[in-house]
Amino acid sequence: MKSVFKILLFAMAMTTFCVSAYAQKDNRQRMTREQLAETQAKYIVQEMAMNDTTAKKFVASREVEGAHLKEDLLGKLDYMTGLVDFIEERSPVILKEYRQKLEDKVKELLNGTAIDEGRIAAEVVIYADKICVDEETVRLRSHIENTRQELLSGESVGRKLDFIAQEMNREANTILSKSSDLAISDKAIALKTEIEKVREQIQNIE
Repeated sequence: MKSVFKILLFAMAMTTFCVSAYAQKDNRQRMTREQLAETQAKYIVQEMAMNDTTAKKFVASREVEGAHLKEDLLGKLDYMTGLVDFIEERSPVILKEYRQKLEDKVKELLNGTAIDEGRIAAEVVIYADKICVDEETVRLRSHIENTRQELLSGESVGRKLDFIAQEMNREANTILSKSSDLAISDKAIALKTEIEKVREQIQNIE
């Protein structure tokens, strides 16, 4: 009887020990899960903070890039205005030079005979009509100024500026096709080159 009693006591002790050990193990597992959750939460918060910082840095870099791009474009527009100034100033000089060359040639051919000033004037008018680029330069100035105002407005104007650049290129082509003067031709080519640069940069404007 005593043996049976001892066996029962031993069995109860072992059961108590197992339950206690399992409880401690479950507690350790629960603490581990809590620690893991805390670690993951900290990681998520850090990642969100890093993403927010990265986003802010990206926006800031884009703003700096946009400011530099705007400054460069405005500089190109100023240069283009200078080219148009030259063309407008050069055009009347071309007519004077043409008239002088025409008179000298007629005098040479007439060999001292009086020159018909009316005929000379008529020829100069015809020539002036062929090379006149007044309308083109006026439109170019307008396009350049419109582009400048759109850039300064700070609005989303990428497509609009691209259209204006196409119009500027059309005017530059017309000036080049009408020109019989090397200096004006050079400036017209410079205009086309600069307009193409503007168009390429405009692609980066949203």
